[in-house]
Amino acid sequence: MTAKYKRVLLKLSGEALAGDRHFGLNEEVIDRVVDQLVKVHEMGVDIALVIGGGNFWRGRQGTNMDRTTADQMGMLATVMNSLAMMDAIEKRGIPTRVQTALNMISVAEPYILRKALSHFEKGRIVIMACGTGNPYCSTDTAAAQRACEINADVLLMAKNVDGIYDSDPKLNPHAKKFDRITFRDVVSGGLKAMDATAATMCMENNIPVLAFALGEPDSVLRAVCGEQLGTLICNE
Repeated sequence: MTAKYKRVLLKLSGEALAGDRHFGLNEEVIDRVVDQLVKVHEMGVDIALVIGGGNFWRGRQGTNMDRTTADQMGMLATVMNSLAMMDAIEKRGIPTRVQTALNMISVAEPYILRKALSHFEKGRIVIMACGTGNPYCSTDTAAAQRACEINADVLLMAKNVDGIYDSDPKLNPHAKKFDRITFRDVVSGGLKAMDATAATMCMENNIPVLAFALGEPDSVLRAVCGEQLGTLICNE
């Protein structure tokens, strides 16, 4: 297999890392992801990761908690996932750095773009945690922003759903899956696969997005190699 892209940003949902347990971390899922990342890394591809926190904390979770506080808790959840992923990757012999948008220098590096680019030059994987560091911003938006900053060739969004549909496939058995769709259609159609802010940012910076299911066999590896799967979101 040959890589289609030189630099990728992989967005993993926290829920996907939980697997069938729906909470916490599923080591089998993590191992499957790391197996693919090792192969992608061996192809010489620069890899950045942004990981959600929904397997530990999602929104206000039915409470009346202040939105800012709840979002900050979600940022901390992304750090737990990022550290776990770093540990799993480094056990496979690939140097990895976690960078955080919130200052926690005893745990990880602060996010500094030039330092992230330097890590790529040294063959390291970079995991970018804490979203954008701001409340009211999803990790999808953070992934889009980081992809723009590092000039990624593609934003890979690995979730529990195998692409983008015209309606919720869990509720509508006749929902239509798109193989290809434009950013404008995602935004105007109110499609929930990625938030409008993230879609607009990628559209304005011409960074294609591939949304696919993490649970499909070798899906990350196949996505990096340009195989048709999931839904491609682009400007044309």
